Order: sequence, then C-alpha cells, then structure tokens
Amino acid sequence: MPLALYWLLNEAANSLHRDALRAQAYTIASFLRPMANGDVTLDIPPEAEPIYSGGYGLYAYAILDSKGKVLFSSRRDDLPLSAVGESLAKDSFSRRRRNGTVLIGVNVPRAIDDRLYWIQVGQDLTHRDVIIDDIVASFFPRVAWITFPILLLLLVIDIVIFRRVLDPVRKASDTAASIGPTSTDVRLSEQSMPTEIVPLVHAVNQALDRLETGYRAQREFTADMAHELRTPLAIMRARVDTMEDAPLRGSLRTDIVNMTRTVNQVLDIAELETFVVDGDSTADLQAVCTDAVAFMAPLAVNSGKTISLTGMETPVWVRGHAEALFRAVRNLIENAIRHTPPGGSVDVDVDAEGIVRVLDEGPGVPLAERETIFKRFWRRDRSRPESRGLGLAIVTRVAAAHDGTITVDDRPQGGSVFTLRLRLA
Repeated sequence: MPLALYWLLNEAANSLHRDALRAQAYTIASFLRPMANGDVTLDIPPEAEPIYSGGYGLYAYAILDSKGKVLFSSRRDDLPLSAVGESLAKDSFSRRRRNGTVLIGVNVPRAIDDRLYWIQVGQDLTHRDVIIDDIVASFFPRVAWITFPILLLLLVIDIVIFRRVLDPVRKASDTAASIGPTSTDVRLSEQSMPTEIVPLVHAVNQALDRLETGYRAQREFTADMAHELRTPLAIMRARVDTMEDAPLRGSLRTDIVNMTRTVNQVLDIAELETFVVDGDSTADLQAVCTDAVAFMAPLAVNSGKTISLTGMETPVWVRGHAEALFRAVRNLIENAIRHTPPGGSVDVDVDAEGIVRVLDEGPGVPLAERETIFKRFWRRDRSRPESRGLGLAIVTRVAAAHDGTITVDDRPQGGSVFTLRLRLA
C-alpha cells in the first residue's frame, strides 16, 4: 500500500514537472525569431531573463539544431542539458550532475522556416522553489507510517478469521488422531467444515468405512475359527482318552492340550482387539493376582515347580477390567512356569503402586530380544510345540488397553522379572 501510493504520487509529481517544463519550452520557442539568412535568433524579454539567469536560475534552457548542435544556452559551457549523445527524440530526460543534484528536463521540437529545432528546458530539483519533490520525499515518514498499523490490524483480523474457519478442521484432526483398532466406528464430522474441504472429509469417512468392514471381517473370522476349533478338539481329547496305547495316548493328549491353549489364546486376542476399558471401571489387583496364582498352581505343581504370591495383602485398586487383567497375569505366570526349570520357583509380587512383578528362574531374556518377545508369534525356539508366541502379545494388548506398560529385566540371582505397571484408581 505505501509503495503503491508512493509510486502514484511520484508519477503525478513527475507529470506536473514535465507539463511545467513543456510550458516553458513553448514559451522559449516563442522567443525564436527567423533571420533573413535563414538562421534564427533568440530574443528573450528582459523581464523573463531572471528565471534563466545564473543568479536565480529556476529553469535552464538549450536550443539545438536538427543535428544536435547547441545554438543558444543558458549554461556557460554551451552544452546540451541532456547527456552527450542522448537521443533528442525522447520527450524527457533525467541527469545527475557532478555535485549530486538531479536535473530533469524535456525535449520539445519546433519547426521554423522548414528547419527543425529542439528546445530543451530543465529544472534542478534542489532549487528552493521546487517543493513538489519535497512533498513526495516526505510522504513515507509523514504519511506512510499510518498504513503499518492498518496492515497489522488486518493481519490480526486475518488470523482470527482463519482460526475460526479452520477450527472444524482442527477438531477433525483431533478426531482422526483418536481412531484406532478399538474405535473403528468413529467418523469425521462434515458439519461446519469449509466447503472446499468437505469432499476430502467425505472421502476419508468412506475410506474408514471400507477399513472398518475389512477389519471387522478379519476379526470375526479369527473369533469364529477359534470357536469352531474348540468342539473338534474336545471330541479328539475324549477319543484319545479311550485309546489303550498309553505312550501314544499321552503324546496325543499333550498335542491336543497345546492346540487347545493356542486356540484359546487366538480367541483372547480376537476379543481384546475391540476391548476398551471404561473410564470408571476399577479392579482389585491383589485379588486378580490371587485368583491367577490359584488358577495356575496346579500347572506349576504338575511341572515340579513352586509358585508364591508376595507383596500386598490388602486390596490395590487400579483402573481396569478384572477379567482382562486376570488374562494378562495368567499369561505372565504361564510364561514363567514354562521357562523355569524343575525344582525352581515362580514368584508373583503385588506392589501398592499398582505394579505386578512376575519373577522366574529361567535363562533370562537377552537385551536384543526384550522388545521382540512381546510381538505376536515370535518364538526363540520354534521347535517347541507348547509355545506359539501369543501369551506375551496378549499381555501387551491388555497393558495398552489399560494405559499401562509391560517390561522385562534380569533377575539379580538369575532369571527374568516381568513388570506390569497400571494406573491406580
């Protein structure tokens, strides 16, 4: 704005300068008188001479013939006002003098007795009577500063407008960030959305619909498959129990138990994919661990190992779902029993800060594997039929649903310590 105004004002001032100089050029042209020999003479009235004289010198003039030779001039050096060699066809010119001043002027043609003459009239912008260029020069410091507060106000208004217009987009971004495996039914709102962005939001919602359909089909297939496998496994176990070959019967029974355990874990994972902990649900962590230890005690005894529950003997209330936490602690205990050698012990410790530690006497977990062991179907030894790499994945999913964490460290006296941290209610 200030630059545009300055340019317009400067153009207007230059136009006024050129008009005034052309008027002076026509005046000087009227002073030319033809002579009998075909030349011309310049007859300036005495009352007009002061404005061209060296003492006052508001204007300077030079009269040139068609070849550019100076015939008359108010300058003492009898040189043209424009730069030497500059075309006279240009209607105006500007030249900076050695003393730093700027001389502007015009070229006006005039024909006398079939001869063409050029009248140059110039004006020094530093002359005391030239004030219009001073007005232009003082425009910025005196007037243009007003535009900066206006621009600042417009900037603030633009920010407020854009924030109000884009507020629905910001809310849609927050909604999109909350969409996950447990909230596949959430969609972005198209109301109050800027018209240009509505097609994008609509396309994203349609994509989420397709993803939810595929995700639900996969989850339902996994759950249905696990349910359908339970009955054949139960029938197989009943038939195996009627076999007379004891060694073969025991081997088959072990395989069926491992298959049943894998199917149950797959079903647990399918159920946990959509599991969400209610904000006001609480569970007694000490009671959950007591039930899990009691449930897994027969397995530990049959394996020639001991199991104990230590720590808090009073309720420890945490935010969470008791059944889901029971599955997590049960899988941790089962994992500890599997890796503890015969004669060893498994300890379950309940802390008042909502922490459960399951300690075993197994070989421990190498540092490089402490992240990968919590992934699905990861197994260090794939030749072992009793492990499918799902137990710790279930624990990880339960911990994530409860905004908790599961970590593993070395036990000082040998073995591993799995730590499940939960939020206190």
